[in-house]
Amino acid sequence: MIRHRPSGSGHPYSVDTEQRWPVVPEAGGSATLGVRADASVEGVTVELVRTPDDGGAAERVELPLVRVATTSRGRVSDGGHLASAQARLARAVGGWQVDSPELTAGAGYRYRFTARHADGRLERTRWFDVRAAVWRPAADAVVTSGDSRVVPGSVRVFDDGARIHRVRFSLRLAQGERVTGFGERYDALDHTGTELDSVVFEQYKSQGAERKTYLPMPFAHVVGGSGWGFHVDTSRRVWFDLGATDPGLIQVEAQTGPDGALAVRFFDGDPTAVLRGFLDGVGRAEELPDWVFRLWASGNEWNTQAEVMRQMDLHREHDIPVGSVVIEAWSDESTFTAFRDARYAVSEDGGPHRLADFEFPADGAWPDPKGMTDELHARDIKLHLWQIPLIKMRPHPTGQAAADASGAVREGVLIAEPSPGGGTRPYRNRGWWFPLALMPDLTDERAAGWWTEKRRYLVEEVGVDGFKTDGGEHAWGDELVYLDGRRGDEKNNTFPVAYAAAYGELLRSSGKAPVTFSRAGFTGSQAHGAFWAGDENSTWDAFRWSVDAGLSAAASGIVYWGWDIAGFSGDIPDAELYLRATAASVFMPIMQYHSEFNHHRTPSRDRTPWNIAERTGDEQVIPVFRELVRLRERLIPYLSASAAETVRTDRPLMRPLFFDHPADSASLSGTSWMLGRHLLVVPVLEPGARTWPVTLPAGEWIDVWTGEKVVGGRTVEVEAPLARIPVFATPDAPAELLALFR
Repeated sequence: MIRHRPSGSGHPYSVDTEQRWPVVPEAGGSATLGVRADASVEGVTVELVRTPDDGGAAERVELPLVRVATTSRGRVSDGGHLASAQARLARAVGGWQVDSPELTAGAGYRYRFTARHADGRLERTRWFDVRAAVWRPAADAVVTSGDSRVVPGSVRVFDDGARIHRVRFSLRLAQGERVTGFGERYDALDHTGTELDSVVFEQYKSQGAERKTYLPMPFAHVVGGSGWGFHVDTSRRVWFDLGATDPGLIQVEAQTGPDGALAVRFFDGDPTAVLRGFLDGVGRAEELPDWVFRLWASGNEWNTQAEVMRQMDLHREHDIPVGSVVIEAWSDESTFTAFRDARYAVSEDGGPHRLADFEFPADGAWPDPKGMTDELHARDIKLHLWQIPLIKMRPHPTGQAAADASGAVREGVLIAEPSPGGGTRPYRNRGWWFPLALMPDLTDERAAGWWTEKRRYLVEEVGVDGFKTDGGEHAWGDELVYLDGRRGDEKNNTFPVAYAAAYGELLRSSGKAPVTFSRAGFTGSQAHGAFWAGDENSTWDAFRWSVDAGLSAAASGIVYWGWDIAGFSGDIPDAELYLRATAASVFMPIMQYHSEFNHHRTPSRDRTPWNIAERTGDEQVIPVFRELVRLRERLIPYLSASAAETVRTDRPLMRPLFFDHPADSASLSGTSWMLGRHLLVVPVLEPGARTWPVTLPAGEWIDVWTGEKVVGGRTVEVEAPLARIPVFATPDAPAELLALFR
């Protein structure tokens, strides 16, 4: 076997052994050409043919490749729940690469590889074509709306003579101006002096250190000066140099379609005006019901009806209110439409089932899903079920899963990829999670309907209230083909937006609020449900990163956002981190705890307060957690009214301080926020603290715990016992709001 894939796997941050790099090389440079081959291959050569555009004679060169270490989709080892069968396969094959001679503009290149096997057999690939591109001026390539700030003469296009691949332009960054926004970002709120990009990516843990995100947007606020912002109005990948190379410039580079045009919208005014201009073009949140503000509870090992109800009983026993339960491990883990252990006849055409089609054994994991749901509702608890937007193909599907896969192919509802022999074939997931799975094109209305109809009985008959729409990051590769004919470079980032929208429409059409709970998204996600910050360990670093993520998401128009309190992965947090994180989450739009699957090993890693109390031996955990959740319950009317005001005015619910104080340099620190109109929240982000420095904006503030009036415009040291964090109110805060804290 010998394989060359010019664009590689589509991993946005890693170059694969068997690809061409750069995919579009620059004239005057070379390209690395690589293959992967099985162990029987003893040598590889590449035949490279250059054909000048002027009709001159073709030039041919043959180059030997050398063995290199293989990489597969950016991972060189297995790890965590993303352990990859493909990574194991990569270790059994050989990688071969060579650098081409210098490539020139105005010429076409063709190349193919020949492998020599140990038995003397020769194996050749097909021919591949490539052209080298040059950067050239093209003032008309950027089309602007609003007051354009594009630096004259800065617009250039990357042109290979046959098509344009990218556009570059610059914006002035004045002294004192700071750049923020860009969707959900974990490393900082202020990105001035850094570089980042906008591509949806599943960064499993350490998002702040790796500077990658599930939910990017090519939208920015520029604060500290006159106030402005911009949106690179594309779903393709965009790269930003935010004063890193030149402190006086924001430099932008974006993929483009063959026409080479790029639209950029500019907005002037304060941050709320800038955000409003952005949302006018991409959509904004709708109000969700008050119950979303109650505590959400979840654990990946709650994989039976008995365990779910045991945990809900423990909430009642400990007098800790809970408003939603999310069950991840409910399904048969193959269809993600049927409860595990359910008996039913296979729908051979892949069509939907109804509740009456299922028999639930009394000794099974889920003996009575509807009865369980009814009981949860009687306790005023909503139910959400976990989903992935994939059809698993490993292990080889049988039964309904096989029928679903066949039905998806037959109905033509899948994302496709080019076939080596010409034409297309169904795309097989290249990510680490559920490798080789099929992927329905949920950006297509017909395909989305086919997919969600299989889940309708869960909503209309079982009574499910929402879905955890997990794993929207699996569309890799610019060359993917969607049902509307557009390619992955334009469509991949939009997939998680459509994913949440499809499930929201299912809920809405069934008479329910469109409550989805997603980790991935892009521009346009603002209009679709709620979000959480993704997978993280239980560390103080992850706590700080998640605060940054929530604030930057809010600055980009995401209203309903939360995180896994104190992290969901690895060993449990200690009592201090758990309670500090809980206290902060009281004042975030979504408050929820969750824990990763740990194969039912003991001791338990559940993030329930009773498990944290038992594991740490800290008797404060349950009573403090109880009081914090009760405070949250009292705050729901304020949160609901504040969310309604956010939807009406575009002033974020969980609001970075630069919205209210754009000239204050401390407003971009990411260590505090406004919640609604009246509350200033300051989380305690380090262990061992019993007082905490609070930088109060100018004006008068009220300590909500003591009623003391404090003059702002300075940093004050505030008492911060474990049961509470610093919270201040504006002087016009209603008395009934202040009374909630005493």
